[in-house]
Amino acid sequence: MARKVTKAIFPVAGLGTRFLPATKSVPKEIMTLVDRPLVQYAIDEARAAGITEFIFVTSRGKSALEDYFDHNHVLEHELRAKGKDALLETLEDTNMESGAIAYIRQHKALGLGHAVWCARRLIGDEPFAVMLPDDVIAADKPCLQQMVEAYEETGGNMVAAMEVAPEKTSSYGILDVADNGGEVVRARGMIEKPAANEAPSNLAVIGRYILGPSVLYNLNKLKKGSGGEIQLTDAIAEDISNGVPVFGYRFDGQRFDCGSKAGFLQATVSFALARDDLRDDLSQFLNGIMAIDKAAQ
Repeated sequence: MARKVTKAIFPVAGLGTRFLPATKSVPKEIMTLVDRPLVQYAIDEARAAGITEFIFVTSRGKSALEDYFDHNHVLEHELRAKGKDALLETLEDTNMESGAIAYIRQHKALGLGHAVWCARRLIGDEPFAVMLPDDVIAADKPCLQQMVEAYEETGGNMVAAMEVAPEKTSSYGILDVADNGGEVVRARGMIEKPAANEAPSNLAVIGRYILGPSVLYNLNKLKKGSGGEIQLTDAIAEDISNGVPVFGYRFDGQRFDCGSKAGFLQATVSFALARDDLRDDLSQFLNGIMAIDKAAQ
């Protein structure tokens, strides 16, 4: 049986340049979908999967991210004094107890693999998850929880996978699989951002991973790959070469790329429409816009 996964790495050192000027002073991970920041969705998903230790790989200018997970005693006192118990309960999920969360600085932007490598001493010889908050996944059962349950049966390494249009393969790590059917597929190779005519499939890796410590050993070599960066995909592919099984997991849910403006807006609308307190007003507004657009055509 595979060892229990209790640690997760959250690489959040990026500058968020696609969201400037907002990210000049606000970390992208704190930007909100409806009324919760991106990082809160990732934390809630991790907790549902049994994660108890949270490791953030950050960079300069991310202090607001650290403050978000701290207790705000003044705010809590004011809410309690005014009897706003529902809001107090909402804040509970944003608080991290001492010792549950750690912050590591990535001093140079050398790629996702390098960000994961920065947390190696806090992982040791245990399996661990990697979660990219930019990838927000709406699912009845949280994506990482689905993966953990599958991983308990397979062991090895596991990556979340979804099919993408052939012209999009150059934006993802792509799995080379002998059999592309089924919920769980075994990979015989991985390629980082291949051109459409060089991609072995259209099965792309998205931002959820369950990895063994052997991947950290591979990252220790600090080999540069695509784009001159240290790629996590390359370290996982090396495990395949060494006989360590790697599985792609087709998760049940809808993934939103909140690293792009279009994806962020799509997620905002989708999550708002799923809320009972917002659905009617937003639907009426959207229907009005569509009617105006149709009349203009």
